Amino acid sequence: MPKLHEIISELERFAPLSYQESYDNCGLLTGHRDMELSGALLSLDCIESTIDEALAKGCNLIIAHHPIIFGGLKRLNGTNYVERTIIKAIRHDIAIYACHTNLDNVKLGVNKKIADKLGLVNQRILSPKKSLLKKLVTFVPGSYLEALRTALFGAGAGNIGNYDQCSFTLEGTGSFRGNEHSNPVLGEKGKLSLEKETRLELIFEGVHQGAILSALRQNHPYEEVAYDIYQLENSYQDVGSGMIGELEEPMPEMEFLTLLKQVFNVKFLKHTALRQRAIKTVALCGGSGSFLLKSAINSKSDIYISADFKYHEFFDAEGKIVVADIGHFETEQFTPEIFYEIISNKFPNFATYLTETNTNPVNYF
Repeated sequence: MPKLHEIISELERFAPLSYQESYDNCGLLTGHRDMELSGALLSLDCIESTIDEALAKGCNLIIAHHPIIFGGLKRLNGTNYVERTIIKAIRHDIAIYACHTNLDNVKLGVNKKIADKLGLVNQRILSPKKSLLKKLVTFVPGSYLEALRTALFGAGAGNIGNYDQCSFTLEGTGSFRGNEHSNPVLGEKGKLSLEKETRLELIFEGVHQGAILSALRQNHPYEEVAYDIYQLENSYQDVGSGMIGELEEPMPEMEFLTLLKQVFNVKFLKHTALRQRAIKTVALCGGSGSFLLKSAINSKSDIYISADFKYHEFFDAEGKIVVADIGHFETEQFTPEIFYEIISNKFPNFATYLTETNTNPVNYF
């Protein structure tokens, strides 16, 4: 059986914690990282009934999309469902791990799952995040260039969209002089050395910086490695909010709304006035997504699918797009499938269960 830290490592490799929003509380909420696991229950929410189901299935790990602890807890005396859930988890030694907005923000996360359920093609992030990319610049003798570049690629550098092993080089001359304590690979200590060097530039995700600097130091021939790291303001197309894609064939509006109800098992959905135009380009965001309405309009999408729109926010569509509010739970209900795919691919013999508990707090009559 795997230990908890092994499962966490796979989850965070897929959806790094650094990609969560500032207001969020992702990660390990109860339990210790070295505990041995008997099984995992995968759910959208973790509430008291989820703990009961985990106990019945012999699971001591619950992986949930929504963090049960969202704000600060000042006491644990069971006066509300949050406190009761945490008390029960601790009492029965059940670990709770939350993977929320970090999973929303990765390209293969929550919104891709929704897009896949709708059969959308040409999928891309609706609102890419900025300032997640960095650039490494270093200088290396030409004979060591390929070995160093290969090591940096292996550590995660040089990936740009659909391309990998991306780099730029420029030839030049470096100068240095080592003191009496130096041990230069090229030249002699105490003497000025002029060496032909290659300037090597690679872009990387900031989350990989530690591994990339380790690879740089281990594979660069110099005992003192010269390098620069630049923070880039570029948008990063693989991380961000929402998703946009196209239907393979356009559909009449009412036919598409019917499809939405079928795919997401929606009894009722709220929408703005129809525009009497076929649906081809679809924008979407799992959970509360009214903040992306302007991005959806600017993308020239025909419809925007999300949840938790307030009354006056429906006016903001201004006839430029159809807004379909299909419910918070409904948009994210397939998220546990992502957890299952991550874990079963790495630990195929580990007992992993999709929850059978309906945690949707909203009922329809």
